[in-house]
Amino acid sequence: MKLIVGLGNPGTEYENTRHNIGFMILDAYLGKVKWKTKNNAFYYETIINNEKYIFIKPLTFMNLSGNAVKKYVDYYNIALEDILIIHDDLDLKLGTIRLKQDSSAGGHNGIKSIIRCLSTQNFKRLKIGISNVKNDDTIDYVLGKFSKTEINELNNILDICYNIIEDFSVLSFEELMSKYNKRGKV
Repeated sequence: MKLIVGLGNPGTEYENTRHNIGFMILDAYLGKVKWKTKNNAFYYETIINNEKYIFIKPLTFMNLSGNAVKKYVDYYNIALEDILIIHDDLDLKLGTIRLKQDSSAGGHNGIKSIIRCLSTQNFKRLKIGISNVKNDDTIDYVLGKFSKTEINELNNILDICYNIIEDFSVLSFEELMSKYNKRGKV
């Protein structure tokens, strides 16, 4: 069983904001599915490559994302190696992807919350670059909306993100990193 977590903030005012890239990737991947609500998250279950996948979008807001993730990990008894967190990364250029495991939060409050709730930083992440405009306040920047140009650039990585999600059940994480990290920016 795999748990795929897209990080973001609930509510229409946060749609298409940089901090919501995790929600956006799940919505693009799954299309118009009927999300259900349980354990402080929207969730959707399906089978991919003969394995059960649970997709969640925490409803706890970014800074408390770990509370929802922990509830799903406990409820479904999900092993740490079967969790993939999809989130924005200010330190990566827009549209760059990086798969990482067992690394610090790097200042990301959603990841800090997950580390605190799971009592470990040893889980897998798909980081999506949103760049970092140094002359903007960080909070204003991450909660700012993507421009049309930025959305078009992000659309270039959707197929790679889809493939990563599907390959997550058939490749080791080392194989995933080798296959996708070397591509860098698409």
